[in-house]
Amino acid sequence: MDYLSIKALHIIFVITWFAGLFYIPRIFIYQTEALSKPEPEKSILQVQLALMAKRLWYIITWPSALITAIMASTLLYLQPQWLVLPFMQIKLLLVGVLYGYHFSLHHIFKLLQVGVVKYSSMQLRIWNEVSTLILISVVFLIVKKDQLSWISGVLGIFALAILLMSGIRLYKYIRTK
Repeated sequence: MDYLSIKALHIIFVITWFAGLFYIPRIFIYQTEALSKPEPEKSILQVQLALMAKRLWYIITWPSALITAIMASTLLYLQPQWLVLPFMQIKLLLVGVLYGYHFSLHHIFKLLQVGVVKYSSMQLRIWNEVSTLILISVVFLIVKKDQLSWISGVLGIFALAILLMSGIRLYKYIRTK
């Protein structure tokens, strides 16, 4: 397989991985909120949402994360000179953070599958935005490479985080009215 085909597959599986990372916390939020519903709605929702989470997690998200890692490793094997470039080192650090986030979602997934709820729906809404921040950071880093200054990058992430948190608070305010 040629380099560009591997790169295309890498991009495709990054997209499907992020689709799973964006959607699984939403299911967690719905699972948590279903606990406050009256029976039989509560039980019906819990069973259905647990099944949806299991299918999404094991059929889409985990395989995409693994194939992404395989394709990325292959690309770096074929182009090892990328490893010495500062933007690539930062990207790999962010990817490490993303895999840490993935494992944290796996922990929450395992707890919810056995009916253990440790986080409120509001905490899960906030945690849901972590993958958005990482995605935006990586995309800007890859597109701009070494043109991106540390100051503008950090300020941009803080501004985006504040915007996302404000949106979550506004949503909570609207929902409670």
